[in-house]
Amino acid sequence: MRSGLGSAEEVRGQVVEALRADHPDLDAESVAFRWIAEAAAAWRSEAAGWPSSTDHDRLQRAFGALTERGVVVLQACADHWAAREVATTHSPVGIAWFTPPDVWHAVEHGMLEVNLWHGSTANVAAGDALLDDALAAFAAYGL
Repeated sequence: MRSGLGSAEEVRGQVVEALRADHPDLDAESVAFRWIAEAAAAWRSEAAGWPSSTDHDRLQRAFGALTERGVVVLQACADHWAAREVATTHSPVGIAWFTPPDVWHAVEHGMLEVNLWHGSTANVAAGDALLDDALAAFAAYGL
């Protein structure tokens, strides 16, 4: 739930599947229901103290700025092959992307690793104008 990935039903299905695989003796449905309810309550309690503009809000604005510059942003894409597909079908200036595991790392450690490629899928490097543009977009929103 904290990752924002997947619908409530998808999350429940994943938790039930994991419980059944790891603990076949448990009532996976009821345990999943309880765990998800507890996690949702904890999230709501924590979120009540958040500022009106969160890191996620600022990140979305920075991604919007990159999109305006011709960079395709793929949030929580499956893998680098999805990014390559965009490059071959859209010819963007660049591609910024991250995977679901990157999101989980951000949830747990407060740091999101965003991969940045040129439209050709070549990695950006220090001194590339595209990297400077991306860093400026993140900095403009306090990231």
